[in-house]
Amino acid sequence: MRGTVWVVLMLGLMPAVAAGLTIEGPKRQGGLLHGETLSGARVQALGHAIPVGPDGQFVFGLGRDAPARLTVTVVRPDGTRREHALTITERAYDIQRIDGLDRNQVSPDAQTLERIRRDAAAVRAARSKRLPQRHFEAGWIWPVTGPISGVYGSQRILNGEPRQPHYGIDIARPTGTPVRAPSDGVVTLAAEDLFFSGGTLILDHGQGLSSSFLHLSAMHVAVGEAVRQGDVIAEVGASGRVTGAHLDWRMNWFDQRIDPSMLVPPMPEAAPQ
Repeated sequence: MRGTVWVVLMLGLMPAVAAGLTIEGPKRQGGLLHGETLSGARVQALGHAIPVGPDGQFVFGLGRDAPARLTVTVVRPDGTRREHALTITERAYDIQRIDGLDRNQVSPDAQTLERIRRDAAAVRAARSKRLPQRHFEAGWIWPVTGPISGVYGSQRILNGEPRQPHYGIDIARPTGTPVRAPSDGVVTLAAEDLFFSGGTLILDHGQGLSSSFLHLSAMHVAVGEAVRQGDVIAEVGASGRVTGAHLDWRMNWFDQRIDPSMLVPPMPEAAPQ
């Protein structure tokens, strides 16, 4: 019976794929979409040539400020070109305004700025990897369970100057709490002391999709190491520019910052430590 159901499902998808493209997932800012096209076709969206597997499957992410309408372009194996319009749901984000701060609290000095630039270059290099394997097919779990103390997309405006939005999910746990791989992947960055994010680990899940884990107190994996979902990869800490111990889990699809909480089930109750 199960085999019959799969045949029916595949037959239902075939006309859409034959037309050039199917896209599933939350068409909402912060979402991760799964697509399928003809084998050998090329796909473009959001300024990127999207990595497409030999079976025609691919993923692409929608950033915090993804446009309300975007175009996905498919170039078929025979060279014909089709454009597909997507309507993206916009989100409301938590915006906080704080005025009256000392300028030194808002704008770093020249030496600090240079360090920040070096840190950013190291992170960009780690995220520039192009692993073709779809490690993310293992699915998704929370790397840490606990109270959510910071949400995706929130932003502060300090003395009238908008700061970088918060692109991750903050989970408050004590220093030393194990951090587990949310899906399979390969380690591309293991930096012990970045200015803002302190101990920072990046895990590449394939096809441009990566996770970053910030403010760590210890790391249990090294660059180039392959990990499986559920492996302990690090420990929660309070390193970098923070006021308390927590894990900041962020996700990217190339330069698009996506919302990790849209990939996992609702946060379970934290297990005793």
